[in-house]
Amino acid sequence: MAANATSFTSPLADFKFPAANFPPQVDYVLDTIANTSVMTWLFTLLAIAVAYDQISYFMQKGSIVGPSFKLPFMGPFLQSLDPQFEEYVRQWNCGPLSCVSIFHKFVVFASTRDLARKVLNSPAYVKPCVVDIATKILGEDSWVFLDGKAHVDYRKGLNGLFTRRALECYLPSQESVYKKYFARFLEVTKDAGGKPVPFMHEFRELMCTVSLRTFAGYYMPDSACKKISDDYYLVTAALDLVNFPIILPYTRTWYGQRAARMVMTELAKCAAKSKVRMAAGGDITCIMDAWIKDMIDSKKWTEATKNGLSTEGLVKPSHLLRDFSDMEISRTLFTFLFASQDATSSATTNMFQILAQRPDVLDRVREENYRVRKGDIHAPVDLEQLESMTYTRAVVRELLRWRPPVIMVPYKAKKAFPVTDTYTIPKGAMVLPTTFLALRDPDVYENPDEFDPERYYSGDAEEKGAKNFLVFGTGPHYCLGQHYAQLNLVLMIGKASLLLDWTHHPTPESEVIKVFACLFPKDDCPLTFEERKW
Repeated sequence: MAANATSFTSPLADFKFPAANFPPQVDYVLDTIANTSVMTWLFTLLAIAVAYDQISYFMQKGSIVGPSFKLPFMGPFLQSLDPQFEEYVRQWNCGPLSCVSIFHKFVVFASTRDLARKVLNSPAYVKPCVVDIATKILGEDSWVFLDGKAHVDYRKGLNGLFTRRALECYLPSQESVYKKYFARFLEVTKDAGGKPVPFMHEFRELMCTVSLRTFAGYYMPDSACKKISDDYYLVTAALDLVNFPIILPYTRTWYGQRAARMVMTELAKCAAKSKVRMAAGGDITCIMDAWIKDMIDSKKWTEATKNGLSTEGLVKPSHLLRDFSDMEISRTLFTFLFASQDATSSATTNMFQILAQRPDVLDRVREENYRVRKGDIHAPVDLEQLESMTYTRAVVRELLRWRPPVIMVPYKAKKAFPVTDTYTIPKGAMVLPTTFLALRDPDVYENPDEFDPERYYSGDAEEKGAKNFLVFGTGPHYCLGQHYAQLNLVLMIGKASLLLDWTHHPTPESEVIKVFACLFPKDDCPLTFEERKW
């Protein structure tokens, strides 16, 4: 009994099959199964899982270009943690369609202009997904994930926020932020003893503050703007193309989610303040004001028509809106920040670097802005004046072509997508149409690797490259704020050209491209600034 209490015998160890007339081969198999160890079973199951993973990958890959063997389960996950621009370029150049598989996610790259456009214009087959983890950070019910009619209707209610009349209202706060930060740039150089300082992070803070003032005005205190500017990079870092499907404490996705919630809480506070002010008849100073004003006007118009009252003196918005809660407004404006922050930070960093390297271009930008402001370097500009700056606008346009902030736009296949005659993207796959190769097409852009604003100022790039300029996307999900974004950059670099002189201090990594959601110089753009003397 004592021996039985301290030992364990496998229930299969002495098992005997009942007498039967099995063939010898079956007897051998049954005997082998009965005497197989637990470790052997585990290794067998692992081998089956590996084989299934490979077979699944090969079946999804089909005829397109991709690795001949997938590292079991994880694929090129480690490389995705530190994406290299050169690796992306190699991936795009290996074929019109190519693929990788990371963990459970099969990823298809659409590299040519026509394939990229086909994906972006196929809402019946694909929908935006940003990245897998994005719904947990932006919110499951975020409007950017809406599809079909729901997305179209929601978007109609936002169109009025980016009309010419609306954009004009946002200019004063933008000018104020630029003036403040350009003075700060001088202080940064002075504090460094005149030595170069990497300015990429300064530019990120600048563009974050400009966005917050444009979206939420001065309802947000300076302290909250600073906190958001400092922490927003956590959101960017969390949104890798491929991530674990769950958020684990103290990981990048966990910190990113916390930062996103903090931003949305602050924006919701601003929405509450804006509602009070706009209900009292306040002027529009930011996007939040404009949206809430449309809600108020919609409610007045709807109540008047419902009750048979006169609508004389009432304003009917182009799209009648319901009342949105403070948090709904916050979540929508957070998606604007998500769409703009990294892209405008990338454009600003690359703009200051290339104009320091091209003083001939900077001189022409400076001359045009001085002339439009009639010799007053501190004079504010209106929208018509910004739109009249044809050369500065050409510089912005060329910069966005030459260093496109967004190089890929993640979509998810809602169902099997016959993207070509010979290949169907499987349901559930991530599809990544790229903008980069279309913007470097030598058949459209002469010397495409060169920065040359003349191609947009006096050349035919605008007309010839109409289908190639995918910086702001195309199709039902094209960028709602593309006009705003470009004019904002025109305002920024025009004002900087009048108030500042700056010098770029090149390093061996100045021309190496770093991918941090968007494209940045790897050395973070070391610069020195001086006040411009006229």
